[in-house]
Amino acid sequence: MTYYLYHIPGKKVGVTTDLKRRVEDQQGYGPGEYEIIESSDDIDFISEGEIIMQKAFGYKVDQIPYNKLNCNKNKLNKMKVNITEQTTTFPCPVNKLKGQLMDSIGMRWMTEHGEFNITPATIKWIMKNIKTSMFNEQRSYVYNKAFARFYDNHDAYDQYDGKTLTGGMSEQKVPECCDEPEFARRPRQTVGLNDFDLIRMWANQRGIYKHGDTKTQSLKLVEEVGEICRAILKEDHDEVVDGIGDAVVVLTNLAELQGVRIEHCIKEAYKVIAKRSGKMVNGTFKKD
Repeated sequence: MTYYLYHIPGKKVGVTTDLKRRVEDQQGYGPGEYEIIESSDDIDFISEGEIIMQKAFGYKVDQIPYNKLNCNKNKLNKMKVNITEQTTTFPCPVNKLKGQLMDSIGMRWMTEHGEFNITPATIKWIMKNIKTSMFNEQRSYVYNKAFARFYDNHDAYDQYDGKTLTGGMSEQKVPECCDEPEFARRPRQTVGLNDFDLIRMWANQRGIYKHGDTKTQSLKLVEEVGEICRAILKEDHDEVVDGIGDAVVVLTNLAELQGVRIEHCIKEAYKVIAKRSGKMVNGTFKKD
């Protein structure tokens, strides 16, 4: 089922599974009078997005999130895994597992080898190493020790170009004064660290890479951009500066959760724009 996060400018932000019936037929708005902000089959993601966008636009905020409404409680799709000392077993065959995993991004579970979670990076590993149960072809499993090794093998700081903490990096024991995994540990003075390094260390200390996900960070980015736009309209220079800084922080964390360093994203973008030609039209650069 697809959930739509829609916006009626100046009126409201809402969620529905049927735009025509809910927005057009019931509320009386035509196709050009509303916009779709986001769509997803993840009801939790859309519900959180609704609250964030209602706050960002200054609209009345729903007291009960969409996914908590009685009519929607039974629609939540929770994948129940079976965990033993050796394996984690998924309640579906291999050929249907990827879809189930994609629907369950953000899900976490504990094993004797540590905490595992479902992210785009771990989905790739699971699908590469998944096995069909010898007892039931409708079930599939991975070995917990091998899964834990996947995390352990991505413990170097330079692996930010590969996987992140939620996508594969190990969480090693370090002194309590630091409380950071080995890949983020640095001398207490910040000599040699750039601003992006400091942002990543700050975010890691606060559990953003352990408990966050790309969906919530992307919605947070939309919220920050909204703050920048409002500040520009108010001609509030300090708020614009603050908003741009906040947006960069969110982008840094979003890249990290996606399994890539923001520096790499910037470098790839510059490779493209460096060769781009065009001209200014009404205050906007138009590429040829």
